[in-house]
Amino acid sequence: MRKTLFYVFFSFIVFSAQSQIATNLNLGKSAMPIGAYYYPEHWDESQWERDLKRMAELGFEFTHFAEFAWARIEPEEGKFDFSWLDKNVELAAKYGLKVVMCTPSPCPPAWLSEKHPEILVKDAAGYTVKHGTRLNANGANPVYQVYIKKVVEEMTRRYGKNPTVCGWQIDNEPHFEGLYDYSDFAQVDFRAWLKKKYGSIDKLNTAWGASFWSLTYNNFEQIICPSAKDYAGNPHINLDFKRYTADALAAALRFQSNLLRANISSAQWITTNFAYYRFLPSVDLFRSRNDLDFASHTMYLLSTYLDAPTGDFGFRLGSGMELSFSGEMARSQKGFTGIMELQPGQINWGQWNAQPLPGAVRMWIWHCFGLGEKFICTYRFRQPLFGSEQFHKGIMETDGVTVSPGGKEYVQAIKEINALKINSKQEKIPVEVAGRTTAFLWKQDNLMSMETTKVTNSWDTWRHYYSYYQKLKAMACPVTFIAETDSFDVQKYPFMVAPAYEMVDETVIRKWTKYVSDGGHLVLSVRTGMKDNNSHLWEKLLQQPIWNLIGAKIDGFDQLPPTVIGNINFGGTKFQWNVWGDMLIPDKNTETWATYADQFYAEKPCVIKRNLGKGTVVYVGAESKDKALEEAVLRKLYTVSGAQILDLPDYVFVEWREGYWVAVNYSSEKYELEIAPNQQIVLGNKTLAPGSVTVWK
Repeated sequence: MRKTLFYVFFSFIVFSAQSQIATNLNLGKSAMPIGAYYYPEHWDESQWERDLKRMAELGFEFTHFAEFAWARIEPEEGKFDFSWLDKNVELAAKYGLKVVMCTPSPCPPAWLSEKHPEILVKDAAGYTVKHGTRLNANGANPVYQVYIKKVVEEMTRRYGKNPTVCGWQIDNEPHFEGLYDYSDFAQVDFRAWLKKKYGSIDKLNTAWGASFWSLTYNNFEQIICPSAKDYAGNPHINLDFKRYTADALAAALRFQSNLLRANISSAQWITTNFAYYRFLPSVDLFRSRNDLDFASHTMYLLSTYLDAPTGDFGFRLGSGMELSFSGEMARSQKGFTGIMELQPGQINWGQWNAQPLPGAVRMWIWHCFGLGEKFICTYRFRQPLFGSEQFHKGIMETDGVTVSPGGKEYVQAIKEINALKINSKQEKIPVEVAGRTTAFLWKQDNLMSMETTKVTNSWDTWRHYYSYYQKLKAMACPVTFIAETDSFDVQKYPFMVAPAYEMVDETVIRKWTKYVSDGGHLVLSVRTGMKDNNSHLWEKLLQQPIWNLIGAKIDGFDQLPPTVIGNINFGGTKFQWNVWGDMLIPDKNTETWATYADQFYAEKPCVIKRNLGKGTVVYVGAESKDKALEEAVLRKLYTVSGAQILDLPDYVFVEWREGYWVAVNYSSEKYELEIAPNQQIVLGNKTLAPGSVTVWK
């Protein structure tokens, strides 16, 4: 069993990712207030007071109303009924609960869908997603926005200065049902977006390489929204349609954000709960960064569609890695975040819906605390008796009065976290944590491009990203996602990874070069620098724009069949690969770290390191089968660069927050923590069992 080493030295640098928050979220008095979704419209009026009183008695500090209640708020066009919502806001105040109020745009009422079917999204086959589901209307459609404006302004007139309402959530998990909209509106809007971007059809034809296969357009009106069913279609129109969709979703959020900003108190904040980045490729948090006070996020760890751990308990413990990724991505937008939906038990919509391991729900809450989440909201307080989520557990059982097993774990975690003695103004980040803090350079367009043109059926962009992210967390590295327009600050981020950073320009290459010259340590990997921002290959040799940066030529790449395994030698250990392998020709002063062990290019380099100024660039020219090569390279780089890293198994996480270390174990094996004699365990044990938590200071 690998051991971890912990250090007790502290620097005078405040950990910006966990103490940068300037906004008072006003969700409660605790270090991490915990709340619960409540749907008054689902329950008899006689039960409202009982439920909200019980919520407060259990230790919850806020609740969450109205995101799916448009039909109750406006049962007929222009006829608003807020009496039921007023009463629940008053009851929340009576029992000391704050309220997150939500705009109800995910679910247009039947009268609106009937009157204006043009607001509804269509799939690529032309099927209209009718009334009866959610996220079936396009929030960028100006017809829909007329009605959104009316209902939002009515809500803000009523609650925009209500002291019980601490903030607003726009929509819910914003995306389109079916991911893309092919409605008549979207068709016209896509053409308008293209006209604005390119100005002339000639520039569009050049950017799309339209001379290929006689794909040239005479005018914008000839352009049709592309779909995945267009076999071997033009990759450039596909990329632009994905970009357009991301912009349209961001514009829909911006429209509501502007409405709220103009009508609510400055004490109330604005967010939305982003969900499942992996499955919503056109939802780009960075596109909405300037429109929200912060980004919140959603995570259901047992959904069965995520990157879950192996082992006997893996399916009961869930994907802590994706919870971590989701939280750190959301936190990176404004320096703080909260999780708006965290399951309290079984869900109903997985491929199977297993019971969580006893203790797992509590562990998820503590993991969120360690990651620096400013709040947690659980979905939901009561298990519904009807609708599509009947078997989704709540804090309360179906009788409405019995606390569920997961609810009891929430109550336990609330008490434990509230017992901590935290003085965030006095706690400074340990020097070893600051020394391994890592920037992950993010560009949604690269994800869109590589998923459009995979080059090999075995390529999975998310798997490649996770190969680096997961191994950074195995070293206990705090990760901040940054954009090209952000500062590449060596002092904040001594390390930067930019895996498979396919589309580049001279600006980002110059910023990388300066970052490294100033003392930063940069990790690049396969496909980086292959294309320009139009997703065209350079009219140069393969990846030539980054040759000077990495200190090598890239002579080509290889891909093996899924049944063929290639081997790599690195540090006396063999690693396996078959998806992608680059053939590198290093410069004289570039160091070779790893070589191929077979194929016709055996003994040729595949991982190299170049010293540049005060820093280093490592280029990883292969994707390994099991993330092991990526881990070995990262560990060597961080170690030789003087960083103090931990050595954690996959799915064991150690985070530092405001004077406390938090360790959680999603693996199926016990893990023995090494805790210094002068450190004090305040919760748990040195032996970290599966599904358990240890906290020390």
